[in-house]
Amino acid sequence: MAEQSKPLQEEVEDLSWGEFGKLAYGYLRIPFALLLVEILYWFITQPANTLGLIQESVAWIWFHLTELIHGSGTATLTEYNGWTTLVTLVNPEFHSDKIRLYVSDECAGVHEMLFISTLIMMTSGVPQRLRIKSAIVACGIVYVLNIARLLALYPLAVSGCIENPNMMNCEQPMHDFHAFVYEWGFLIVLVLMWLIWFKWVNAGELIRKERAASLGQWKFIYRAKWEFYHKQALVLSIVILIWAITSVLYAYNIS
Repeated sequence: MAEQSKPLQEEVEDLSWGEFGKLAYGYLRIPFALLLVEILYWFITQPANTLGLIQESVAWIWFHLTELIHGSGTATLTEYNGWTTLVTLVNPEFHSDKIRLYVSDECAGVHEMLFISTLIMMTSGVPQRLRIKSAIVACGIVYVLNIARLLALYPLAVSGCIENPNMMNCEQPMHDFHAFVYEWGFLIVLVLMWLIWFKWVNAGELIRKERAASLGQWKFIYRAKWEFYHKQALVLSIVILIWAITSVLYAYNIS
């Protein structure tokens, strides 16, 4: 047994730091990219209504489709914080006959669009042009699914309030559905979308071919020789990053 374990030990010891770095990069680059996307999303949504135009488009479509499906007078569209993003659902069974719902940054679906786009773009082996086209199509699908999610709120609220008419919080089934989709539902859908796309483009075979030919397009290398202007650019980038972080934190504390 001792003689059999010796070759295995030698193989482990022969693993260089460079090979270890390649393995770590292969396994950790997608989670790291998703973390960077989360940070980016946090930055762009800290000011209120950063995605105001997208929020308005979602609110406008939601309002008109609700009236088209459930009849005239079942919804109204008004302004909230200067943007036309307040959709009020109207029904005599509701408490005070109406439920006011604001289309926030999170309701715009951009968070989910960034998530699925990152998964697609970080899938190596697939041609870059195909990844870009797939990410655009996936964002369109997410936009439509988000509208469908919002359209489901009215019938859920009505079903809850029919059982307890004019009672406060009778629309709780609507809030339960919204919470589930927000916490888990969309995540499950996005992962399934990526898995279906992965199978559709035959990404597994493409990745195997790429590794066999060593033709990876996404590579990070360490610069062996640093010129003075390289150091200047690095220092300037760090200063800009620190300034951006402090500005956002200052604005967040004031608000």
